[in-house]
Amino acid sequence: MQTYEQELIEARRFIERHDDFLVVAHVQPDGDAVSSTLAVGWLLSRLGKTFTMINEGPIPQRMTYMDGAGQILDMSLTERSRTYGNVICVDCADFKRVGLVSQWMEDGANMLNIDHHPTNDRYGTQTLIKADAAATAEILYDLVSLFELGWDRNIAEMLYTGILTDTGGFRYSNTSPKVMQIASHLLELGVNGPELAESLLEQLTKPQFDVLTLALGTLQMSGDGKVAWVHVTPEHMAQTGAANEDLEGIVNYPRNIQGVEVGVLFKVINGSAVKASMRSAGKVDVAAVAAEFGGGGHVRAAGCRLEGPLEDAARAVIERIKQSL
Repeated sequence: MQTYEQELIEARRFIERHDDFLVVAHVQPDGDAVSSTLAVGWLLSRLGKTFTMINEGPIPQRMTYMDGAGQILDMSLTERSRTYGNVICVDCADFKRVGLVSQWMEDGANMLNIDHHPTNDRYGTQTLIKADAAATAEILYDLVSLFELGWDRNIAEMLYTGILTDTGGFRYSNTSPKVMQIASHLLELGVNGPELAESLLEQLTKPQFDVLTLALGTLQMSGDGKVAWVHVTPEHMAQTGAANEDLEGIVNYPRNIQGVEVGVLFKVINGSAVKASMRSAGKVDVAAVAAEFGGGGHVRAAGCRLEGPLEDAARAVIERIKQSL
């Protein structure tokens, strides 16, 4: 297996060797996914490459301040006229996370897989994986540095966004000395750190506040107080007018209860499927728990999808977490 430094060099060669790229992140993209998509677009633009950025659905409204955000196609609103032979996937732990965008790719396409999830299965023809990176944006900082193209505020804002959101505002255990050094450099380039922290981590839309209120009303805890969970139903979403992006961060509330080791948000997708998002205080590897249900993620933050009603899904996941404890 190549070292990270070797993978950086090979990733640069991949980009230099090819053109006409499709750039895609995981479905229901978060801050790191959106910013990484845009950072790759910025790099390809600087290199004079042609490219198309796309996602299975829309990007969160609160991410549209970044340069080029309006150029990320929403697949659900775009008619496919062709397929692509050169693909760059960012922040996707496994290939299925690109969702239906896979229909835009040629069979056997050249694929560069850039990611920081420990559960990444190293799909693609070339990988750039660093499992101890705080965010995919941290890896892209290294890659952009390798090209020696110079920096501007736009790329700085993109990378800062990815790092800010995936470190929880530099509060999570993945906030390494290198992360702070990178953040310092990006701030020097003109990024408004306090403004981004306020808009991305503090402010709530009214639908977001309303769905949070309903979710907290469903709180349940294990007998020993070490596991806490909430759920959101399609009825909750319809009642509040909330979008998927409005659910981000809700899982932290049960996790933040004193004495809780694992917090879980169960989102009922329909009558026969549930998505579980888990956060750990450190004693439980929730990525391992998620993997048992076909999901993945990080030691302290992971998720999975389960077929079946909410009651069955919650029972299975909570029981597995209790076993881990």
